[in-house]
Amino acid sequence: MAARSILVDNLTVARGGKRVIHGVSFAVAPGRISTLLGANGAGKSSTVMAMAGAIPTDGGKVRLGEETLTGLPSDRIRRRGVALVPEGHRVLGQLSVEDNLLVAALDPTAAARKSSLDRVYEIFPELAERRCQQASDLSGGQKQMVAMGQAFIARPDFMIVDELSLGLAPTVVRRLAEALALAAGQGIGVLLIEQFANLALDLAQHAMVLERGRLVYDGPSATLRENPEILHGAYLAQ
Repeated sequence: MAARSILVDNLTVARGGKRVIHGVSFAVAPGRISTLLGANGAGKSSTVMAMAGAIPTDGGKVRLGEETLTGLPSDRIRRRGVALVPEGHRVLGQLSVEDNLLVAALDPTAAARKSSLDRVYEIFPELAERRCQQASDLSGGQKQMVAMGQAFIARPDFMIVDELSLGLAPTVVRRLAEALALAAGQGIGVLLIEQFANLALDLAQHAMVLERGRLVYDGPSATLRENPEILHGAYLAQ
């Protein structure tokens, strides 16, 4: 069976009674990293939260292959293979690292859950060393590793990562970027929201640019690097 893409078709989103996304359409392919760029307030987080079922859509459709995801709750979208890593290094602070990971596992048996857990520890050995530590005591970077581990442990087909590097040290960001490259190399499609455009464009093969809730670029990352005025114009327009 051919690998499926996420297809966003004429998506509109309203928040607080105001439309913030205006008929956006794009695709996220399996096995590569795509990035969604734009200034603060451009609508990036609203777009990906709507894709993941975290907020309602106002129109249009999101599909995984031929299957419509629009209107499904976020837990069902996750079970269909689309895992969201939300902004803000969110963890369950009163639980241990290992329990944070296990509550996110979708495997039906204990043996399968252990296999998925071992896979996360292979990606992030830092977490294996802290498996019994309470998550509230972790650094911001370690919390982001747990948040990404919660996505990995679900064995998704796609990961949507909102603000990968927010508030994190460069050394931690490099570790997280390596994990996303590994995911793509294993066939997982990644959609990355990232405040630092150069980092995102170095990681991604494909890029989209939002300007005031409208898509103004959709194409190779290399083209944006070669034509930075496209991105600069979108940031200045805000």
